[in-house]
Amino acid sequence: MSSTTHHLTTPPAPWKSSFIEHLGKMPSPEFVLSTVKPAPPGSNSSVPYLPRARYCIYRGMWSELPENKHNDAPMNDRVYESELPTFTSDVRMEKIPELFATGAGHGDVEQSQGSGGGGPVEAVWWIKEVGVQWRVRGTAYVIAEDIEGKGEESSGVRTVKSQLGERMRVVKTGGEESWSWTKELTAHFGNCSPGMRGSWKNPPPGTPADKEPDEEHKLGQKVTDLNDKIARSNFRVVVIKPSEVEMTDLSDPEKARRHRYTLFSEKGDDGSMVGKWTDEELWP
Repeated sequence: MSSTTHHLTTPPAPWKSSFIEHLGKMPSPEFVLSTVKPAPPGSNSSVPYLPRARYCIYRGMWSELPENKHNDAPMNDRVYESELPTFTSDVRMEKIPELFATGAGHGDVEQSQGSGGGGPVEAVWWIKEVGVQWRVRGTAYVIAEDIEGKGEESSGVRTVKSQLGERMRVVKTGGEESWSWTKELTAHFGNCSPGMRGSWKNPPPGTPADKEPDEEHKLGQKVTDLNDKIARSNFRVVVIKPSEVEMTDLSDPEKARRHRYTLFSEKGDDGSMVGKWTDEELWP
């Protein structure tokens, strides 16, 4: 695997199994993703950032793409496991430059065309089937086609591999070198339906609908080619790196509770950094 950095040992999160079990009860694992957007100059905003929210669909934990008999893309072996929720997006959507502009590097629109980001996010699921709300706070990183390739890696690529790599635990020793970021990205593309893949060839989002799109950018297309040039150039996988997770259980009004899981890091006995999840039981 190309230059993934592991410098934080983190044990499996205590919330992961319940989170996955609850999302499995949903007909579709939709969630609200909140980001912040720099206030435009001259907007008369009293704060420098403005909230933005939209629905997205959970696509599994990074490096743990679920089996799908309709996905004919090459798959990595299960070398890693993580607690890094993923969703897919179009680079032309506003959320992508927002994740770059509000990250530590304050990336501009040009930089947001590649891998990188790191802006703050909050994701919320309400699973009415079990009466539980999940709230995940952290940062989000964008994975694009430049994640692997020839030549020197960009600062964005290095950031993604470092930030996500520290939370990817090896479960198959010896398989690290054969695991590929590009293969995982393509597998996510293949995991989407032909109609969903075709949405990455839609007319540019947010542009006037009275302007007729060209032949290659129309609604309702179906893409079966895993290497479709236009669709792949717009396709992105976004990975959330949680720092705090809350589970509010309202299934029984007489026993309602909120659990807040927070990740801390500390030095281990050998001097290396070790991550630790704490669990606070709170009134809802």
